[in-house]
Amino acid sequence: MRGILLAGGTGSRLWPITMAMSKQLMPIFDKPMIYYPLTTLVSAGIREILVITTPEDQPHFLRLLGDGSRFGLDLSYAVQPRPDGIAEAFRIGAGFIGDQPVALILGDNIFHGLGGFTEPSGGRVYAYPVADPERYGVVEFDDDGRVLSIEEKPEKPKSTYVVPGLYFYDADVVEVAARLVPSDRGELEITAVNEEYLRQGRLDVTVLDRGTVWLDTGTFQSMVQASEYVRVIEERQGLKIGCVEEVAWRAGFISDDQLRELAEPLLKSGYGQYLVRLLDGGRR
Repeated sequence: MRGILLAGGTGSRLWPITMAMSKQLMPIFDKPMIYYPLTTLVSAGIREILVITTPEDQPHFLRLLGDGSRFGLDLSYAVQPRPDGIAEAFRIGAGFIGDQPVALILGDNIFHGLGGFTEPSGGRVYAYPVADPERYGVVEFDDDGRVLSIEEKPEKPKSTYVVPGLYFYDADVVEVAARLVPSDRGELEITAVNEEYLRQGRLDVTVLDRGTVWLDTGTFQSMVQASEYVRVIEERQGLKIGCVEEVAWRAGFISDDQLRELAEPLLKSGYGQYLVRLLDGGRR
């Protein structure tokens, strides 16, 4: 399975800060925001990842992540010149996807406690309860728990369950995305992709349990909340959330020696000391 990390957009809700830098490079507590969705893909066993950015921000992502080889990953890059919708990622990444299943994650979405990844036979998305469902794609269920519809940003949501920014599809998603027409908002909507898979009877919607945390960090308030969540969990458990080096090491993508090498330049910040403790303290 291949992965796409969509880190484009203008970040207009975070102006004036994002007039100078991508929001996905802004810090969530002790790490760049992009580390969190990247570790979600790596946790799913995905090594080949396409990072989609704006043209002007791409050099900054390259400086931070490079080609991914130091993490045992194979990162490539593409640009989304304008924020024309999430589903445009499948058009931009069509050659990258090829005939492989693909996971798409949004660069401002943080997941904690999510697991059990398997390759999809059609499409697979998640449903998560929120207090403000009108901001998202809303899932309507019948009394037996079957999915009736998925509606994009409805004025009157039919449930409190929404689709978070992590999506799994088979290779057919390239053809589905190619047939899309822009919505009234002028975007290629990911909800339209999900609706097509639902129409075909090939969409699996999994309700996330209450032990799973999903945070959308698209506003100043949500960024502060996410940073505080990460801080509290890390200080309480002594384990980091969204640590690319650790997740790659635990996945067997890099060796003990490679992890120690990654840690050395980061010792002064404390981040490197954490990586060394993983090796020397037996927290495996």
